[in-house]
Amino acid sequence: MQDSYDKYFHYSATDFAMDDDFINWVLFPDDENDTFWNEFIISNPKQYKNIETAKSIIFSFDNKTEKVPDEIKNRIWDSVISNAGNGRVVSMKSRRIWMVAASLLILVMASISYFYFSKNDNKEMQRIVAKKTNQKNDIPPGGNKAVLTLANGSSIVLDSAQNGTLTQQGNAKVVKLNGGKLIYQKDENTNAVAVQFNTITTPCGGQYQLVLADGSKVWLNAESSITFPTAFTGNERRVEIKGEVYFEVAHIATMPFHVKVNNIDVEVLGTHFNINAYDDDEVMKTTLLEGSVKVSKGNESILIAPGEQAGVSNSSDNIEVKKNVDVEEVVAWKNGKFIFNNADLKTIMRQLQRWYNIDVVYKSKIPDDEFIGVISRNVNISEILKMLETTGAVQFEIDGRKIIVK
Repeated sequence: MQDSYDKYFHYSATDFAMDDDFINWVLFPDDENDTFWNEFIISNPKQYKNIETAKSIIFSFDNKTEKVPDEIKNRIWDSVISNAGNGRVVSMKSRRIWMVAASLLILVMASISYFYFSKNDNKEMQRIVAKKTNQKNDIPPGGNKAVLTLANGSSIVLDSAQNGTLTQQGNAKVVKLNGGKLIYQKDENTNAVAVQFNTITTPCGGQYQLVLADGSKVWLNAESSITFPTAFTGNERRVEIKGEVYFEVAHIATMPFHVKVNNIDVEVLGTHFNINAYDDDEVMKTTLLEGSVKVSKGNESILIAPGEQAGVSNSSDNIEVKKNVDVEEVVAWKNGKFIFNNADLKTIMRQLQRWYNIDVVYKSKIPDDEFIGVISRNVNISEILKMLETTGAVQFEIDGRKIIVK
């Protein structure tokens, strides 16, 4: 908290709405913040109108409204994410009919989960503290599960295989490590043999990590796969994927790295990027975090920069680029989180379907509410469903591995 009021004497409403300490007071009030700002208002009554206007800007925050400048919206969103990561609960009021907000914050040291959310009406945000319970009809989260298919067609179930060297593929040892990771290590003691191809496939409710023979790191989300050579030779490196995969490609200037997704090619030298290419999504999205990549389909190709996302429709060769993408939201799955920023219910349920290995049945019209929040991927599904139910927008029933949306 500031030790002086000086910088606030001449603030405009916009200045207040962009000030980190002011945002934290509005969204996360506590005794210290209340004392500071109440004393400031008493001693500076001329600023009362600007402060109230700034509060209204923050309370009416929504990524779709054009009434709030992007810079202010980004400041508010960053404050929500930052405090969520610290295990704090938003006590925001929903004064405008703009959004449904929902967030589940898991405190590692306690057996209690804190929820914050807001319904798409004039009700104030409620705060719920729910104890974790092992319900009869409950579904645990996914984990490190995958199948390795070798060049000869045989398979190894990785989640049940012992750690250590699993097999030899060409000039590479295939080694399983702790924590759901597979590494291809060059074996200097073997003679040169023809390159072989392997495939790792994750099921619904599964994820896995892989280190390729060139040192490139790969993360597979649920219901995804990658086909790759056991060693890279020649003047390029090529792999093929399905589903969602995150890459940290080792830089080899003389050997560009290509990812094939259906009839789309993503070319890189050394970079960090995420590809989302599930069959039930209409657009294949390549999001760049670091470096540069070229996305090509048919006669179209485009280079994207960090923070940009190239979207390619299944029905055309057109490539659309979005700038200033929230990359933390895109790769949240890799970091053990769901992050929803104005996500509709079907988008949320598709992600839950893949991670919890469930079937989703809609018994009535899907509500058009949107949700914003940070949700751990390491909790039973009942906790997330209860959180969503409390918004009043939707109800759920768990029937085995079927989630009925009512």
